[in-house]
Amino acid sequence: MKLPRRNFLHLAAGAAALPAVSRIAWAQAYPARPVRLIVGYAPAGGTDITARLIGQWLSERLGQQFIVENRPGAGSNIATEAVVRALPDGYTLLVATSANAFNATLYDKLNFNFIRDIAPVAGIIIVPEVMVVHPSVPAKTIPELIAYAKANPRKINIASGTIGGPAHVAAELFKMMTGTDMPLVSYRSGGPALTDLLGGQVQVMFATMPSSIGYVRAGKLRALAVTAATRSDALPDLPTVAEFVPGYEFSFWTGIGAPRTTPAEIVDKFNKEISTALGDPTLKARLADLGGAVLPGSPADFGKHIGEETEKWGKVIRAANIKPE
Repeated sequence: MKLPRRNFLHLAAGAAALPAVSRIAWAQAYPARPVRLIVGYAPAGGTDITARLIGQWLSERLGQQFIVENRPGAGSNIATEAVVRALPDGYTLLVATSANAFNATLYDKLNFNFIRDIAPVAGIIIVPEVMVVHPSVPAKTIPELIAYAKANPRKINIASGTIGGPAHVAAELFKMMTGTDMPLVSYRSGGPALTDLLGGQVQVMFATMPSSIGYVRAGKLRALAVTAATRSDALPDLPTVAEFVPGYEFSFWTGIGAPRTTPAEIVDKFNKEISTALGDPTLKARLADLGGAVLPGSPADFGKHIGEETEKWGKVIRAANIKPE
């Protein structure tokens, strides 16, 4: 049967539109089964807690379970590679962090390229560190610490968790920008580093807000500054490092990434749900308890942030010649 030209064109246009229609319908139905949130750290840490908070909110909102799956090891590279190799269907997502930006330079040979292979979905939280000192250190301000360190080179030790971790790169940036010579003492994690700081075996640490704020309030540690660009609501009277060292900024961010070919409709829908979550007063307050602020924005905004962070910390890691353990 020979179709009139007009009918043929209508049919052809309809057929061409089918894939787009099916993708939109798929996105509208998403999620139709449980979603895995892959975390590159052990349970009970800040990243794990963030993942569980957002996962619980999404489970209640979308009617499907968001299951947190912990795959620690290799500075979170094991978890990242698992998501890179997962089906790009929106059911396996990465809880991405600043560590992914560090690792792009820290590790010479990775089986993936984070910026190329992980699609940015949404930011969640950005958390500053707190620069704390043992009470035996006479300095009570950042300028006093810089002066004391320069008058006593290599006499003040900075504690950090793992090599190439947040406390380490934050410390290296501070040393580079202030010209101070303070040896780094690294530990397997932040917990033992904080224990030795409390005992006075080391003198300075860039510590996480949740782990250190109680000791600061109890007078067991002295807080000098927060590392974010602006003051923290958790410690509003505490200055930023940048108030004395212009341009200094360190914040540990957490967000969601997906395999690179995940359909844009899924990415956009998930981004909208995260944006709604970050506007929820209860969830916002729970995230604030971790010492951070929400990190809203589009997938493009989050991708831009990741790119800038990767470039910034790549320069610090190369300049300090940091190598993974």
